[in-house]
Amino acid sequence: MGSSHLVIYVISDSIGETAEQVAKATVSQFNIEDYEVRRFPYINEKQQVFEILDEAKNEHAVIVFTIVVPELRKVLIEEAKILNIPCADVMTPILHAMESVLKIPAKEEPGLIRKLDERYFRKVEAIEFAVKYDDGKDARGIKQADIVLTGISRTSKTPLSMYLAHKNLKVANVPLVPEVLPPRELYEIPPKKIIGLTTNPMKLIEIRQERLKALGLKNEANYASMQRILEELDYAEGIMKKLGCPVIDVSSKAVEESAGIILEIFKDMGHKFSNGK
Repeated sequence: MGSSHLVIYVISDSIGETAEQVAKATVSQFNIEDYEVRRFPYINEKQQVFEILDEAKNEHAVIVFTIVVPELRKVLIEEAKILNIPCADVMTPILHAMESVLKIPAKEEPGLIRKLDERYFRKVEAIEFAVKYDDGKDARGIKQADIVLTGISRTSKTPLSMYLAHKNLKVANVPLVPEVLPPRELYEIPPKKIIGLTTNPMKLIEIRQERLKALGLKNEANYASMQRILEELDYAEGIMKKLGCPVIDVSSKAVEESAGIILEIFKDMGHKFSNGK
């Protein structure tokens, strides 16, 4: 290639990160240091292509691009050929290979991978939120949450919070215990943001006894007594009535089923959720 300064023009109808990574990986095979990468993101007009190529024609340049819109791609390839500028299409060969196997056309829509990345990071953020504001650890999360779950111990608050977090929803959960006043923040948010969780006392005593067994404790503990469970359920029912929030019984439902009911309740109230898609 000689000692001339190499300029790699990275052109993309999105941010151009994919093309730049490919360009850098390729140039690393040539043991040269005298090069630079110039990235041109969000190119969506022919005039922009002409202007970039007009600059590139005067340099020791190669073009690496990811453009999925056929018309714009065609202009770039044809104009680069006229100007005798080497041009590498990163995306199209892979698109064609996949189309031939899948038997469906590509969407030809710029920036889809970035949108997927954004959804992924929103999901991670929602999961971190659910962990941070689990079990009433920090009442400040109540006002920041999309959904607040409340109920007594072992009513699936944590697994429901995590399941809904995977739908990109920020969920806080607040335990209701007769000896502890609920946080004031619970009364300062709209009731339509809150879901009360209740369960069958017989089912709950069974769950709590299993929990005690797992912890190596005796079943006689007050935590798993019927009297204590009925007291907690009555207390929670009173709080939920005061809040005026919807209440669902989770005793005979899988987490997925309860989450589906919660999402339907919120949709009926006019909330619009991405549902993780």
